[in-house]
Amino acid sequence: MSWSDVYLLCFLVGFSLSVVSFLAGAVHLHLPFKGHLPVHGGHHGGGAGAARVGHGGHISWFNASSVLAFLAWFGGTGYILTKHSSLVALACLSIAVAAGLVAGWLVFRFMARLVKNSDAQMNEWDYRQEGTVGTVSISIQPGGTGEIIFEQQGARSSAGARSEDGAAIEKGAEVVISRYEKGIAYVRRWEEFTGANS
Repeated sequence: MSWSDVYLLCFLVGFSLSVVSFLAGAVHLHLPFKGHLPVHGGHHGGGAGAARVGHGGHISWFNASSVLAFLAWFGGTGYILTKHSSLVALACLSIAVAAGLVAGWLVFRFMARLVKNSDAQMNEWDYRQEGTVGTVSISIQPGGTGEIIFEQQGARSSAGARSEDGAAIEKGAEVVISRYEKGIAYVRRWEEFTGANS
């Protein structure tokens, strides 16, 4: 295996896993498997390789996104240099490592800024479910339990649901959570809650 093959392999792995990571996170693509990349470093404990950000949040210098950025830029730069320049292998390796480190550092700085910006003071009111509007995803039978889907703080959630008055509510109906007890959301139709029919 030549140096150009090694560089190309690093680029393909780094770039393809970065794309998969982006699609899984930003676009909410659901992959057929669940798992984590084996690159955590000081992510949980905030060890020696972690930087402190915000109100106590930690992000590791050695995280999956930074490693993937390093691999992609290291591989891409190294491959281009070995194929299209007359530099010796050691010079190509040095420039490729430098390019990878710069890319990894930039991704780390971006992530640290995101964590710092999202580490705002949490208010209990922001996470109260009472008053939240949702949609029935599994019909609620008379006196029975169904399911609703709702969004809170940008996250989509589901919960078991019962009708507040015991009446049936069909799938797709818009409802409001009036109370939440023992893991069950008690809901009323949106029209009833707002008095639109009165």
